[in-house]
Amino acid sequence: MIADPLYSLKREALRRGLSHRTIVTYTQCVKQFIGRCHKDFRNVTKGDITCYIDRMIDSGACGNTLNVHVNALKFMFEEVLGRKVTMKIKYSKKRRTLPVYLSKEEVLRLFDAVPNHVHRLILELMYSAGLRVSEVVNLRPADLEIDRGIGWVRRGKGGKDRPFIIAQCLKKRLGEHVSGCKGAYVFNGRNGHLTVRSVQEIVRHAARRAGIAKNVHPHSLRHSFATHLIENGYDVVAVQPLMGHSSAETTNTYVHMASPMRIGVRSPYDELTLK
Repeated sequence: MIADPLYSLKREALRRGLSHRTIVTYTQCVKQFIGRCHKDFRNVTKGDITCYIDRMIDSGACGNTLNVHVNALKFMFEEVLGRKVTMKIKYSKKRRTLPVYLSKEEVLRLFDAVPNHVHRLILELMYSAGLRVSEVVNLRPADLEIDRGIGWVRRGKGGKDRPFIIAQCLKKRLGEHVSGCKGAYVFNGRNGHLTVRSVQEIVRHAARRAGIAKNVHPHSLRHSFATHLIENGYDVVAVQPLMGHSSAETTNTYVHMASPMRIGVRSPYDELTLK
């Protein structure tokens, strides 16, 4: 058996550019398999993996969980150990519910319910550019080209860089905020950047003060961004690169190279502030 299979998994995953979350998930899945299988990896068969997955099914595991475990084990055996494991198993995923998004009026009410001007700027930036909470807290001043009206998400989901819109109505305040930054990030906390948890709390308290009954969380602002762009007449092709989605695999490379200014997309926040 290889000296430390989990260490080898982590090293190979890092070389392949997998995200931190994926590496942690794959490691946990393989560790669980090791604890149940009790065999040298060189002697593990497809049947062993199938029996392991079958036991998970019997215990009530959902389709999403089963698929993650299959993918983790395939990565371990094929990419780390160099062993071909033919497993074209796809389990039914859990039915997804429609994402929570805010109306245009609710977005403005949410912003008005944030007394701290820096906290408000965080939420405005997330909505106006469709940023994930992890992306906004990891922004660095060098990622912003405020005069050009664009910013850059570095190594976002899937390890991709992508451009995002900086709303015209935020340029002045964002520029003033960045010029006064003393830390390494646009939004600094006590020990580095502001935490994801902190932004979640800002949104939760603001929604409560605004009297919004929906289950609002930071990602709701991203959903609202995309929904409002569609409502404003932009098609999916224009919205896709701004969201960082990669469903159109063939054209994905070219889509992500296009800047928001070339696409001609205007932030929905500018449209709201003109009314």
